[in-house]
Formats: sequence, structure tokens, C-alpha cells
Amino acid sequence: VKMGKRLLAFRIVRWLVVACAVLWETTATAAHALPLIRDSEIESTIRGWAHPVFAAAGLDPAATRTIIVNDPALNAFVAGGRNIFLNTGLLMASESPGQVIGVIAHECGHIAGGHLARTGDAMRAAEGTGLFATLLGIGLIALGAATGAADASKAGGAVIFGGQSAGLRQLLAYTRAQERAADQAALTYLDATQQSARGLLQFLRKLEEQDLLIAERQDPYVRSHPLTADRVAFFARHVARSPWSDVPASADDVERHARMRAKLIGFLDRPRRVLRTSFPASDVSLAARYGRAIAYMRLPDLAAARDEIDGLIDERPDDPYFIELKGQILFEHGRLREAMPYYQRAADLLPADSLILTGLGRVQVEIGEPALLRAAVANLETARRHDRDNPLTWRTLAAAHHGLGEGGESSLAAGEYALLVGRAADAVLHAGRAERHFPEGSPGWLRAHDIRNQAEQIARMRARAGG
Repeated sequence: VKMGKRLLAFRIVRWLVVACAVLWETTATAAHALPLIRDSEIESTIRGWAHPVFAAAGLDPAATRTIIVNDPALNAFVAGGRNIFLNTGLLMASESPGQVIGVIAHECGHIAGGHLARTGDAMRAAEGTGLFATLLGIGLIALGAATGAADASKAGGAVIFGGQSAGLRQLLAYTRAQERAADQAALTYLDATQQSARGLLQFLRKLEEQDLLIAERQDPYVRSHPLTADRVAFFARHVARSPWSDVPASADDVERHARMRAKLIGFLDRPRRVLRTSFPASDVSLAARYGRAIAYMRLPDLAAARDEIDGLIDERPDDPYFIELKGQILFEHGRLREAMPYYQRAADLLPADSLILTGLGRVQVEIGEPALLRAAVANLETARRHDRDNPLTWRTLAAAHHGLGEGGESSLAAGEYALLVGRAADAVLHAGRAERHFPEGSPGWLRAHDIRNQAEQIARMRARAGG
């Protein structure tokens, strides 16, 4: 019986080791499955604010990205190398462009400091401390169960608790040091770009009250970026002495910020709440009318949406984003031929904008005439050259080639789409179809072969993670 209990204890320990490894790998994989927001205007606004900060930090703006996550939680984080993720909740809660720029500067400090890679090392070290203690403690508990020694079981519990606590303290001490370094870096970048840090200070003061809430009710930003009175005081001292603290945001940046918030609120909040609370009819500002046009489109109320957007276009006849929205309003209401000239006009104003070109291609594919399908292929090829990571571009390109009877090209585009959305089995299927359309060794065949290899590698990684 004792030998059986010892064998059971050994199996429990072995299972825990495997479970810890699977949990770590699954958590890393889940970071790639984020609901992202793609919008040409908002991305342009964020890039305009972020690129000077990247340059001040010595980072290549072309290799450092800001990505918008569709999540109402007030949060921002760095992941996957040089990628800054900004939640829609943070952007919608911000009250000025300076607040958003300050958060970007802080997260940029983490990238420039190499904190992401070093945090992995620190987490592994802390996990090593905690895991060793856990396994040792479980071994003692199992030994106590097998031998009847109560003291061994009690000692095992104490070892587990103490080891986990030590590992957590070790990791928290390291992350606090990182936060201080990122704070200092953010202020350095803002001074270098002659921008006020007042917005960042205001943002931290807004979050400071969340320190008093229980952890379950705090926003993720507060939990991952611990706030203390010392940190707020540190920013306040800098604002008091910086020569740039009273530099106001430009009128253009203020308007861009208001339009960004209006667009996010219009698309993400409930339409009737937008119209009743966020942007009532009494608010005749440009941003409010923008938000109302979007809310009316979503109700749907075509007449009201057209009235709002037409008024904006009358004021700004060459604004590509107002014109794009007019096309989208018509498209969403099934007015495809009416929508196409607006998408075309927006594309003429921004000929290198991949998202607007994809929108134009989508309308052309939906109409489905051969000449428009050929034009759609040209527009979508231009779009994917500027941005290979937009699944909608590849899916629409696959449909355009299919409509033209170009099976090989359609399968290649469908395979690229499947890879981007994580459907490895579908990618293998489409790659196999594409390989049959192209001569062996041709560019098309080689690309199909690459898609197959990538998809099979993803499948193998998932199989290993799933255990």
C-alpha cells in the first residue's frame, strides 16, 4: 500500500510539472488571439503621435507598431517584440491627446529598455523559485501521506506557501524597477519632443483612486502598472520644473483626439445611448456629429445618417475619412453602386491607404462585374503590398480572383487569409489546391508550398501545447 501511495505521489508531481509547462505555453499563445480594431483614421492619428516618441527613444518607427485592441478595460501593454497595444477602453477614457501620448511614451520606455525579454527571464526565475518549492512541498505532503507522518505534511504546506510568496516578491520587485525606468524614459522622450508631461500626470491621477479598489474591480493597467503616491509625486515634480509643461496640444491634435473618441464611441457603444448620452442633438460640435452619423448608421437610420455625414462633407469636402464613412453608410444599407464613388474618392485622396483600398475593393467585388473585379484585384494587390497583415484584404482578394475564374490565385489568397486568422487546417487545404494550379517550381507553386509549411508548423506547435 505504501509503495502504491508513493507511486501515486510521484505521478502527481510529474503531472504538475507537465501542467505548468502547458499552462505557460498556452498563456503565451493566447496573447496572439486578441480582438483588434482596424481603422484608417484612428491608426493615422496614433501613428502621428507615436512616431516622434519612437524616434526620441532611438526606435525605428517603421519597425515599432501601435495596435488597437477592442477591449473596454483601461489598459495598455507591450508584447511580441516592438508592439504597443492600446485598449479601446483607454482611448475612450482619455481626455486629451497628451494623456494618450504619455501612455505611449511610457510603454515605449519598456521597449527601449528591453523589459519584455528581461521580464521573461525574471518570470522564469520567480517561477523556478515557486515551482521548486511547490514540488518539494508536494513531495513532503505525499511522503507524509504515504508514511503517516503528519509533520511532513505540515512542513510541505509551509514550504509551498513560503516558496510561492518568495517568487511573487521577487517578480514584483523586478517589475517595480521596470516601471520606474519606464517612467523616467517617458519623461525623457516627452522633453526631447518638447511635449508636456501634464497629460501623463493627469492620467495617473485618474487611475490613482483605483488603488483603493479591490483587485477584481481594478482595471488591468492598475494591476500591471502599480501606482503609488511616490510615482505620482515623481511626475508632479517633473511637470513643475520642465520647460515644456505648459506647451498646449495643437488645435489639430485636439480635434484628432475628439474625432478618435467619437468614432470609437459611435461604433462600440449602443447606438441609442450614443445619441441620448454621449452626443445628443444639442451638441453641434464636429466630433459629436461624426459620432451621431455612425450611431444612426448602426440603428439603422439611413436618412439621419446621411444628413449628419453630408453636413460634415459640406464643411470638409476633401476630408477622406468623412468621405469614406459616407461610402460605408451606403454600403451597409445595400447601396453598393452609390457607395463606390465615395470609396473611390477617398482612395484618390489617400492612394497608399491599405484599409481604404480594401474597402473600395470590397465594394467592387460585391457588385461583381468583370471589369470591377479586375479593378478590385489591382486595388487589393496595392493594399496588401502596404499591409500584409489584414485578413480582410486577403479574403476579399480571394473572392475577386474566384469571380474571375483564377483558381490558383484565389487559393493562394485564401491560404494567406487562413494563416492570418489561425486556421491551419484550412491553410493546408487551400495551399494544396493552389499547388495543383501552378507548375512545380513556379512562383505561385513556391508560395503555396511556403503556406503549407507555415500551416503545418503552426499545427505542430499547437499539438505540442495541447499535450
